[in-house]
Amino acid sequence: MNGDLLSDLGRTLVEGSLTDVSVLEQTAGPVQQILPEANVVKIGGQSIIDRGAKALLPIVEEVVSNLERHQMILGTGAGTRARHAYSVALDLGLPTGVMGVLGTFTSMQNARMLHYLLAKHGIPFIEPIQFPQLPLFLIERRAVVFFGMPPYTFWQQNPKVGRIPPHRTDTGSYLVSEVFGARSMIYVKDEDGLYTADPKKDKGAKFIPKITVPELKAMDLQDVVVERAVLDLMVNAQHGRSVRIVNGLKPGNLTRALEGEDVGTLITAE
Repeated sequence: MNGDLLSDLGRTLVEGSLTDVSVLEQTAGPVQQILPEANVVKIGGQSIIDRGAKALLPIVEEVVSNLERHQMILGTGAGTRARHAYSVALDLGLPTGVMGVLGTFTSMQNARMLHYLLAKHGIPFIEPIQFPQLPLFLIERRAVVFFGMPPYTFWQQNPKVGRIPPHRTDTGSYLVSEVFGARSMIYVKDEDGLYTADPKKDKGAKFIPKITVPELKAMDLQDVVVERAVLDLMVNAQHGRSVRIVNGLKPGNLTRALEGEDVGTLITAE
C-alpha cells in the first residue's frame, strides 16, 4: 500500500506488531454506541423459564407492555436441562468445548419457546448470523429474542477450575450489551439481587443493593448471583460498566429496571 494513504496510526498498525503494548496503547479512544436506546434483558433459565407458565407468562406480559417505551434484546438462560447435559458429558469425559455446544442448544430451546410466546406481537427470534439485522428488528418490532449462550461452541476457553464452560448465558448476554453499547444490562432472576450467601440455603444471608466489582471480588463470596466471567469482563468494559439484577417473580420489577429505577442490585465496574 502507498504509505501516503495511511494515517499515522494506520502506518503504525501496518508496520508494527499487534503484540507490542506501545502499539496497542495507540488504539485507545472513544467508541461508538451502536444501539444506545436498547436494553439487554437476560431471562434466567433455571430461575424463571424452568418454572413454567406461573413465572414466565407474567414476564412475557410485562415485556409486551413495555414495547412502546423501550427497545429490548431478550436473552435466555439454559437452565436445568443444560445441567443435566453437563453431568452426562462430564461422566463421559467430554471436554469443555463440547459442553459449550450442549449449553448453546439448550439455551436455544428456551429462546425458541420465548419467541413462540411473543410471536403474535411480531417479536422475532434471531441467531448470531442474523445480528446484522438486529437494528432493523428493534426499529420495527421493538424487541428480539436470542439465546444467551455465546456462540463459542468448541472454542469455549477452559475454566481455571473443573470443566464447566465459564462463559455461559449471563456472559453471552452481557457481551451483547457491551458490544452494542446498550442502555442497560438487566438480569431477571428469582432473587431480589445479590446476597452475601445463597438466600435459599442461608437465612442469615444479607442483601446487597449496590456494590462495585472490586468490592465484590474482595468479599470472595462462595455464591454470586451472576457468572464470575461477567465481573471479569466489566473491568475492561467500554460501555457495559454496570449490570442490574432484579427479581422477575415480583410483578413490575422488570418495568422498574427499564425505567431506570433503583430496584434489585446494581453492580458497577468501579
